[in-house]
Amino acid sequence: MKKIILAAAFLLAAASAAHAQTVNAGKYTVEGTNLDGSGYSGTAEITLASDTTCVIEWDTAGVKSTGVCMLNGDAFAAAYVLGDALGLVVYKVNGDGTLSGTWTVTGKNGSGTETLTETN
Repeated sequence: MKKIILAAAFLLAAASAAHAQTVNAGKYTVEGTNLDGSGYSGTAEITLASDTTCVIEWDTAGVKSTGVCMLNGDAFAAAYVLGDALGLVVYKVNGDGTLSGTWTVTGKNGSGTETLTETN
């Protein structure tokens, strides 16, 4: 009986660890900090293209940008164009469905932060 309980506990732990994180298609609110530490907010929309790739569109402070994104475990990354610069954001997919990230753009020092929260 003890071996059965241990085996069941092992299988449950393995199943929990194997549970894949996911990012839902839809609209998100955006809250972030700029490279200088000032805050910004806006919206983002994620459109899934496959099991691991998507398109993301941001509208923050009246500035629109579009990127290609990829999910890998609990990491969600997007490369995007902002004006004439290239940018990169790497988010962590949290258990509550929010995405918490850090971003940067070419030619600039430092990094900003950003959190996406699903609205639909």
